[in-house]
Amino acid sequence: MVAVPELVSGLDAELVRLGYKASTMVWYRGCWRRLERFFASRGVQEFSLDLAMAWVDQACGGFFDKEQAGTLKPTDVYLFRVSQMLDDFAVHGAVLRRYSRTVDRLTADQADVVARFRAWLQAGDCAASTVRAYGVVAAEFLAFTGRRGGLAGLDAGVIGAFVATLAGYQAKTVEHKLCAVRSFLRFAGSHGLAGEAVLEAVPAAKPARQARIPSVWEPAEVTKILQAVDRGNPCGKRDYAIILLITRLGLRGIDVKRLRFGDLDWPGNRLSVVQAKTGHRVQLPLLKDVGWALIDYVRSGRPRSDCPEVFIRHTAPVGPFSDQDHLHQILVKHARAAHVPLGEERRHGMHSLRHTLATRLMEDGTPVEQIADILGHQSVTSTGVYLKSSLGLLANCALDPDGPAPGATR
Repeated sequence: MVAVPELVSGLDAELVRLGYKASTMVWYRGCWRRLERFFASRGVQEFSLDLAMAWVDQACGGFFDKEQAGTLKPTDVYLFRVSQMLDDFAVHGAVLRRYSRTVDRLTADQADVVARFRAWLQAGDCAASTVRAYGVVAAEFLAFTGRRGGLAGLDAGVIGAFVATLAGYQAKTVEHKLCAVRSFLRFAGSHGLAGEAVLEAVPAAKPARQARIPSVWEPAEVTKILQAVDRGNPCGKRDYAIILLITRLGLRGIDVKRLRFGDLDWPGNRLSVVQAKTGHRVQLPLLKDVGWALIDYVRSGRPRSDCPEVFIRHTAPVGPFSDQDHLHQILVKHARAAHVPLGEERRHGMHSLRHTLATRLMEDGTPVEQIADILGHQSVTSTGVYLKSSLGLLANCALDPDGPAPGATR
């Protein structure tokens, strides 16, 4: 274990190196001083996440109680991040997960390698979303290895250290990041940037494709959530339109965030978007309720802005949502207001609304090929997974235990 002052000093230097703003550093240093006094008051010199969380609980006036009640404030969450960041730095010697600014602090040579890797992926006909996502992971990997000898000094030890930083991620996320690293190392090996043998040091992640049953909402729950949205305020108007676009048209969250005024064909009552995941353009009918929700937001809720995107943040700096913002908090906020239960067994991101639409369409007898077109799936195999989320459809597929075996003759 490491002493708290030593850990704080090391993390301070790392955040400065990563380019955190001076005003942000003032805030962090104030939090660290409070945390150090808390440890000292209890006679503890070495950092402990448990004790750090006790400080968070005290400083927030009951962090865990607020978390259960759904009343956490942004300042409470920031204090939680302070403790988590210290623990990550103590274990890995790096700033990890959502806190990382390393991608923005690449050297010119590292940025050039990432650009070449993206071009290599594009030449291999990878989807636009894959090129973007793998490029982000490659930048994280380069920034991590840059402090450990760079690609030229890459070995199994460095690979293992990077893999260790993935502890705590969901299995699907780990699988994605390891796939991206393997792809990057194949590129690096073929271009003489790293030894080809180092690829063997990347562990395999057990694929979990379609292993999980999609999480869906009951139609009554979706109705309650929409009714709970306060459409009398600007944010409510925006959130209502966003939820409707996903619920009624099945758009992905990232395509909603990138929706532009030029994508809306009002005379033709349709919208046309290039999907971020596939790079393909899809045209969807601009249903009446969706259209009026958009009009209400643009006329009476949207802040004045020259941004071409329809949906923007309402807090300064006003502008488009980032690609890292999955709009998850919007759905959670209104589900809680509607008193719709949010258990750990249910995934409640915006994507769950797409799952719900696909399941209902399938239950209504809509052909799988048509559902795939609506959702923008490149393969009907991706659409077929929604059969798992409908008990009614599964019951229709069930075998009669008293009937003949498949292929048998009477």
